[in-house]
Amino acid sequence: MAVRSHLRTFRYAAWLGWQMESNWTRPWLFLLYSIVRPIAATLILVVMFLVIKQGVADDPVMFTYVFLGATFFMYVAQVMMGATQVIMEDREHYQTLRQIYIAPISLKVYIVGRAMSKLALTSLSVVISIAFGMLVLGLPLDLPGADWSLFAASMVLGLGCILAIGIALAGVTFLTAKHSTGINEGIGGAFYLFCGTLFPLTVLPAWGQAIGMAIPLTYWLELVRRSLYPGGEMEAIGGLGGFSSPTLLLFLAVSTVVFMGLSTLIYRYADRKARRAGKVDMTTSY
Repeated sequence: MAVRSHLRTFRYAAWLGWQMESNWTRPWLFLLYSIVRPIAATLILVVMFLVIKQGVADDPVMFTYVFLGATFFMYVAQVMMGATQVIMEDREHYQTLRQIYIAPISLKVYIVGRAMSKLALTSLSVVISIAFGMLVLGLPLDLPGADWSLFAASMVLGLGCILAIGIALAGVTFLTAKHSTGINEGIGGAFYLFCGTLFPLTVLPAWGQAIGMAIPLTYWLELVRRSLYPGGEMEAIGGLGGFSSPTLLLFLAVSTVVFMGLSTLIYRYADRKARRAGKVDMTTSY
């Protein structure tokens, strides 16, 4: 019975999230926007790379490293922050959080369901960005030769970790009024810096590398790069060449489980504290 209730909550929350994401304009214009947005973000990255390297052909492996890191980091920026925005939107803008909170559903399942629209749109953006990179920018990917089993395993674990972090931050949002957006963006920026998104971990000082090695997203991005660009060249520049892909997958699995446990503890603590302080249905007019 509980599983059926959770599935129903998840389905309706995902439908609601999709309606909120897409109903602001006509379908064809929304589709055009969904195509243009990732291409525009990709072009910004290309210009940055060209300023430094003067051309993709000068260092195709490094370009692929940067391109894939920035492209797949969109999941962190959209899905993780999208999960945290659910609390702020429903509490401050729509003022429906109190009704949802007392409804006979799991609020965590509702948050994950709402984040599915972000996940779907981000997946579309990733596909469009990679296609644009290969067709227009000369991104040297051989998709038929990619390690799709490694890619699938790393994506499942990576997205699970991203959602877990999002739920933890959603719990923190219960206790904040005007600062949740800044907190979320600050944590996302820290991940962007320490997880080897645009540059290898070896660029960072020793203490920065230690922080990066403690974050599961570092292993996720490395595994995504290795799976889509096999051959050993990614391992040589990523800073994690001393670890095999199965070892990194094990690191990712263990650290994801740890982060999920921490996420549950943080969410429960914040939820309990918000109820005691009367902040669940608080409206700050922000």
